[in-house]
Parts: sequence; structure tokens; C-alpha cells
Amino acid sequence: MIDYLIIAILVAIVGAAAFYVYKAKKSGKKCIGCPDGCSCSSKKGNAHCSCGEHRS
Repeated sequence: MIDYLIIAILVAIVGAAAFYVYKAKKSGKKCIGCPDGCSCSSKKGNAHCSCGEHRS
């Protein structure tokens, strides 16, 4: 019984994350992981965000 509860919680978390990404892309957000004040344009070198927050 506990297995079903854990699986249901994991499915709910993954579903909520997928819905958030879908909603953000549908509203036209270019870079989902960036803060709202960041102006993301195109990938430049190792950084994908012009504010420098998300360097990989």
C-alpha cells in the first residue's frame, strides 16, 4: 500500500513540473530557469543567460 502512495506522490511531482514547463513555454518564456529580470537571448559560449546566473 505504501508503494502506491509513494508512486502517486512521485507522479504528482513530475506532472506538476511538466505542467509548469508547458505553461511557461506556451506563454512565450525563452529561458525557464532564469529569473524574471534576466534578459535571455541566445547561447553565448558556456552561458545560456546574459545575466550570468546560469553558467555551466
